[in-house]
Amino acid sequence: MKVTLSFEESISSDVSIMVDVLRASTTITAALDKFNQIIPCFSPEDAFKLRDETGGVIAGERKGAKIDGFDIGNSPNALNEFNCDSNTLILTTSNGTRILENMKSTVLIGCLNNAKSVAQASRELADTHIDLVMAGVWGKFAIEDFLASGEIIYEISKRCGECEISEYAKSAILASRDYDAVKKAFYESTSGNKLKSLGYENDIEYSLCKNSSKNVGLYVDGSINKINFK
Repeated sequence: MKVTLSFEESISSDVSIMVDVLRASTTITAALDKFNQIIPCFSPEDAFKLRDETGGVIAGERKGAKIDGFDIGNSPNALNEFNCDSNTLILTTSNGTRILENMKSTVLIGCLNNAKSVAQASRELADTHIDLVMAGVWGKFAIEDFLASGEIIYEISKRCGECEISEYAKSAILASRDYDAVKKAFYESTSGNKLKSLGYENDIEYSLCKNSSKNVGLYVDGSINKINFK
């Protein structure tokens, strides 16, 4: 099994794991406790149209802030506190949902919250190549996605008999082993500082909780649904 790490675009036609830990992939993982279907979309205008068509809840952000007219922002904590009757969540974000648009492989959603579960799912689904795809922030490298990817790759490596791990992926594993350093990097990152300035510091804390969820989202035909693995 080949395991690699990429930025924004996957180099695998087999299985890819999208990682946007602050916060799209964390919000999606949390949302799978409450919604049967998550529809990622690529503009606020698309989200409003989809709400009219599906009756779904619209959630999202631009530059970290909740979009005007939306039911909720891109916040796992706010989502957990949000009550509704709809089974559908429509989500648009600055980075994570944008990355999904051009994926050509089987796509899973990964974060620290579901690191073990998404690693297991990727091993069961992949034939030859698992690629971790960091969403980044506004087109730039994001240290938190690198570190979260390292945790997931570490979990994949424990489940791999014969694994060919790229040096970039190995470096992410090494960087992710010191949890105190990981935590500090999350809070001091570009995304972390932005979230703190907007009053979302509790979302950083939430995103740092390793293996707090067994949810794994599978992106197929424009929709994310939960898959269940033993």
